Amino acid sequence: MVEAKVNTTIQHTSNNEEPSIFKKWKEHGELIAALLSGILIFIAWYTGRDAESFLSISLFVLAFVIGGFAKAKEGIEETIAEKTLNVELLMIFAAIGSAIIGYWMEGAILIFIFALSGALETYTLNKSQRDLSALMEIQPEEAVLLVNGKEQRVHVSRLKIDDLIVVKPGERLPADGEVENGETTIDQAAITGESIPVSKALGDEVFAGTVNVNGAITVKVTKTSDQSLFQKILSLVQSAQSEKSPSQQFVEKFEGTYVKAVLIAVGVMMFLPHFLLGWSWSETFYRAMVLMVVASPCALVASIMPATLSAISNGARSGLLFKGGIHLERLSKTKVVAFDKTGTLTKGEPAVTDVFIREDLQDEDFYQTVLSIEKQSNHPLAKAIVDYLQKKYPSMSSEWLTVYEESGNGMKAWKAESEWLIGKADFVGKELAHKFHNGAYKQLSEQGKTIVYVKDQHGIAGMIGLKDVLRRETSEAINKLKSAGIHTVMLTGDSETTAKAIAKESKVDTYIAECLPEDKVNQLKKLEKEYGKVAMIGDGINDAPALATADTGVAMGEGTDVALETADIVLMKNDLSKMIEAIDLSKKMNRIVKQNIIFSMGMIAILICSNFLQVLDLPLGVIGHEGSTILVILNGLRLLKT
Repeated sequence: MVEAKVNTTIQHTSNNEEPSIFKKWKEHGELIAALLSGILIFIAWYTGRDAESFLSISLFVLAFVIGGFAKAKEGIEETIAEKTLNVELLMIFAAIGSAIIGYWMEGAILIFIFALSGALETYTLNKSQRDLSALMEIQPEEAVLLVNGKEQRVHVSRLKIDDLIVVKPGERLPADGEVENGETTIDQAAITGESIPVSKALGDEVFAGTVNVNGAITVKVTKTSDQSLFQKILSLVQSAQSEKSPSQQFVEKFEGTYVKAVLIAVGVMMFLPHFLLGWSWSETFYRAMVLMVVASPCALVASIMPATLSAISNGARSGLLFKGGIHLERLSKTKVVAFDKTGTLTKGEPAVTDVFIREDLQDEDFYQTVLSIEKQSNHPLAKAIVDYLQKKYPSMSSEWLTVYEESGNGMKAWKAESEWLIGKADFVGKELAHKFHNGAYKQLSEQGKTIVYVKDQHGIAGMIGLKDVLRRETSEAINKLKSAGIHTVMLTGDSETTAKAIAKESKVDTYIAECLPEDKVNQLKKLEKEYGKVAMIGDGINDAPALATADTGVAMGEGTDVALETADIVLMKNDLSKMIEAIDLSKKMNRIVKQNIIFSMGMIAILICSNFLQVLDLPLGVIGHEGSTILVILNGLRLLKT
């Protein structure tokens, strides 16, 4: 894993990167070749519309080569590797067969349609299967190692268990470990999903990839770089992405069987009718070539791709980004939707919800003092309080106070020779804090709120409750899903108290608290066994393994790059209510795809039977074959309607 990280970094920073024109060709070469093939077919048809000329035939041959090269190469390589035939080879054989009996344009069109659908599928696949470079860049490559009291910068791969490393404010932790010296606040939303930074002191566990917010600490390494929680996230994502879906496996099996059956039938058709039915050799060969053309699966391939692309386009206009047809197809079978809490059900940032002030204090005096103190801190809770006060009193000005920040506890300041404290209960005095306002802290705690206390020389001056509040559309989205018979679950790294409060407010069916990334993966597997197909909605790095493990991974549009890369579907406008729209669109697409498949297979059967009965000539076969292809494409395009 370390080598992969180093190689990725070299790949991104090397000055010898290949020119962008070659990168573009690698990404879009198939699509360009297919479109060029189509242009050549049009020119060839136009130049030979009265009678086929050497020029038109030459252009058709060129269209064959340009449009069919990639698919022919892919088909041959796959046949050699898997030792089985495939649809790519069948399409090439069908096109060559039509050319042998003089129908150049029909063969070229077969190549063009198949190459275009394959190119679009490849393009979509490339966009959804990007590397994990965005995730890898989160973990530092180097660490500051303490050797005999001196600091030495080393690569993370050189860290051993029990090594001491120094992590300064603002830096990411390079390894899992325990705090050996110092106190600080750690933002570990990337790993555990907790929206509010957590205080860490002697002996507390810390994770690689999390951010040290304010205090310098010494950490004793407890896991090597390849065994850290962060690396486990990488491994889980890679493992889940490498697994093939059941539908994909079925298509691959069907493809091999279909190609073998057609080629065997063509082989039989080239000889048996001459001996059994008395056909001439020319008639026998002609019918075999017609069979090759009408049995080619153009309509079958077109049954899925245009409908899928239309549905994807429809979704994009509505704020739904589907990374591939397989994900859209699977979504209709969803029986349970699991939600991350922070940034998914909630906004992902603390907001002031309650303020209690001692009766003898003037509100504005209290607020001005709090604003003056908190403005000098970069802690997320302080920023939330400052934002709240500036919105409540936009004209209020702060005054300069001498302020000291005690890492992991709070702020201390002096105003008019009077000491003010702002922070947690232990910092201001737990007994006083819990008695304030008739023990109001109990109610706030039960609601999953974080409490900040304010103390002056006379005792507790006030109490501020903060909470990561629900998104506006959360309750509506969950109600719609439950109405559709879908079970809803919240998986969160937050405490039991916070999880219970959010679950009650959002009205999810069940919740599971204190979930690390591995726990989320295990819970999803249990849900799948109990209910069926599972969709997971998340936004953070810690959600990446769960998004990859779920039958359908859904990321919030404002989520981390890793979540966006890993997910199968992205809610671009962060609107959870779009989830039910996505499921409805999936069901409609599956209905149309089934209609197309039944129609195309039926049409192929009719054409094959008509050819065997000698009532079908090649031009009619081409009309029936290409006509059925056009019809299924038009049926699929109905999904473009909003």
